[in-house]
Amino acid sequence: MTDIAPFHFHQGSLPLLVSMPHAGTHVPADIAALLTDEARQVPDTDWHMPELYAFAKAMGASILAATHSRYVVDLNRSPDGASLYPGQSVTGLCPVDTFDDTPLYQRAEDQPDDAEVARRRSTYWAPYHAQLRAELDRLRAEHGRVLLWDAHSIRSVLPRFFDGKLPDLNLGTADGASCAPELAQQLLAIAEQAPGATAVLNGRFKGGYITRHYGQPEQGIHAVQLELTQCSYMQETLPFAYLPERAGALQPTLQQLLQTALTWVQQPAQP
Repeated sequence: MTDIAPFHFHQGSLPLLVSMPHAGTHVPADIAALLTDEARQVPDTDWHMPELYAFAKAMGASILAATHSRYVVDLNRSPDGASLYPGQSVTGLCPVDTFDDTPLYQRAEDQPDDAEVARRRSTYWAPYHAQLRAELDRLRAEHGRVLLWDAHSIRSVLPRFFDGKLPDLNLGTADGASCAPELAQQLLAIAEQAPGATAVLNGRFKGGYITRHYGQPEQGIHAVQLELTQCSYMQETLPFAYLPERAGALQPTLQQLLQTALTWVQQPAQP
């Protein structure tokens, strides 16, 4: 049985890599057969990320986008399944429930066991991270410094994970560990000026495994996660439609954020 590749990759020319680990919607048929009707709609997707960030290719960025749903394996989780936010409700490496805390699988016995988790990690998780690592290393070797931008989105109201409505632009730098504080403050200032939007730095979402694992400022790799509210560019309920007018109002801010980050890493590092 053949399946589609675990990611799409575009190699750019400048020291900027945009990662989209939750943009995929594909679920292999053998897994889909075990899921509930709700789960087959893959509602917890970071919808339309490639379209929203389409401008990044023209900027010279490299772009890595997952093809498979996070319900198959979550590319932004530690391979050992360690929690990103100990003590808080989270979904795992191979999730078994939706963001609304409903079961993904029709029967409990269909949930992935250790062997199936290992298979999915090897088949889908490992290739994405191998490509991510290789491209970061290539860009750093060529340019000296590189910016990793981890692009995400989520419904604006999700009681399981946070109270009330989420700010629209959630910048995460692992509490300052994954990115130079000077750059983070420049990005926050831009986000705070986004028309009709709210912004926060290291609020509820501080960056997932990708931001925390790859962000090594002292090694020349600066990583930032941006978690957007989906209502800022799309319809948050079925059919999860892209809203061009709303997205078009947001894209100038996104482009300014990426351009500012790119310009910053292109400057000579301060001694």
